[in-house]
Amino acid sequence: MAESRRPNIILIMSDDLGYEALSCNGSTSYDTPRLDQLADTGMRFENAHVMPLCTPTRIALMTGKYNFRNYIGFGLMSPDEITFGHLFSDAGYKTCISGKWQLYSYNPPLEMPEMRNKGQKIEDAGFDEYCVWHAHQTEEKGSRYKDPIIYENGEYRDDTKGKFGEDIFRDYILDFVERNKDDEFFVYWPMALTHRPMEPTPDHPDFADFSPPSNETLGGGTWGELEGWPDDEKYYKPMVEYHDKVIGDLVDKLDDLGLREDTLIIYLGDNGSPVEVCTMEHNHRQMCGGKGLTVDRGTHVPLIINWPGTTPAEVSGDLIDNCDYLPTMLEVAGITAPDGYLIDGRSFLPHIKGEDYDSRDWIFFHFEPGGRNAGRYGRFFRTDKWKLYDDGRLFNIIDDPEEEEPYSASTDDEERAGIRGRFEPMFADMVK
Repeated sequence: MAESRRPNIILIMSDDLGYEALSCNGSTSYDTPRLDQLADTGMRFENAHVMPLCTPTRIALMTGKYNFRNYIGFGLMSPDEITFGHLFSDAGYKTCISGKWQLYSYNPPLEMPEMRNKGQKIEDAGFDEYCVWHAHQTEEKGSRYKDPIIYENGEYRDDTKGKFGEDIFRDYILDFVERNKDDEFFVYWPMALTHRPMEPTPDHPDFADFSPPSNETLGGGTWGELEGWPDDEKYYKPMVEYHDKVIGDLVDKLDDLGLREDTLIIYLGDNGSPVEVCTMEHNHRQMCGGKGLTVDRGTHVPLIINWPGTTPAEVSGDLIDNCDYLPTMLEVAGITAPDGYLIDGRSFLPHIKGEDYDSRDWIFFHFEPGGRNAGRYGRFFRTDKWKLYDDGRLFNIIDDPEEEEPYSASTDDEERAGIRGRFEPMFADMVK
């Protein structure tokens, strides 16, 4: 890479695919050869965690902040929030997002109408170019897979009949990279795969005859609760494997253009797999997904970083927090955040360069998917061994990964008392 050229960065995030789903992480249920190859020639992380649901993860990822600072509701990002789209565009990078948006006006007309027309529109998110699904109102979003509704650079596409959403997102990125191969670029690919509804992919024999229902047929609403939308768990395997395939197509494009050593690829998941999807692992153990749960099955995701000539081929057990990606990418690009721009995460660039660094010994979670006072809620600190919730529950997550036997303070030994003494006061700092 030329000394004067800053690295390209491609950030890929799969949807509803937990740590256990990749064959490089031990799965025997799915074949993911292209991601396995990236893992074998790059750095594979075994202890990366995010929020248990997609929107909380995405907002923290895009801003580097814990959710208590800027989370206004499910499917909603504050309209004035500065994202990595703004930061990279302002720093002279060519920027692109292609994939799932869903950060504006999530709720249907009769569901929480007070949250309508809120959030951040894709037009205001700071990217030079965009090609996205669910850009605006929920009842307008339609299919994300076959015959998808795609909003591209200010217009809805009219050529998607018979096409598959993830193919369109991939092709847009391939074209963007081709057009900007002589420039420095930042690409964010928040994938549609492998989120419900579970449908056949173009490689599956059922694809040709499959017809997703129209918005008119369904009457608007949210994706998962709609009666009449075909949704079959048998398609989860082909969806996982197709998502691996299209990622491989992007890697091949970078190779063809001679950009691999100039390009940092970060791949991660946005939350655990669906709870009803169970994966067999090499040790003959069955692991079921934990999407929406605050146990590790809900937060533990795959993370692979590949940067030929820079990132060593190794496996890392370091804790990685959801907020750490933005500061890491800014450091890679030599970008300084604007004055007053608060970042909760910390860069782990030295680690992915094979250098010594001060690794984390804890990560923090503030999980309120519906926004303040809207139901599910959880705040906790996690180390390699311990998880402490703000209601006082303490778990040894090595011996008790399902968090079934909390320790009470009255039974604490010296080690557990030390965990409480360290982290309990810190909860007070993690508030708006």
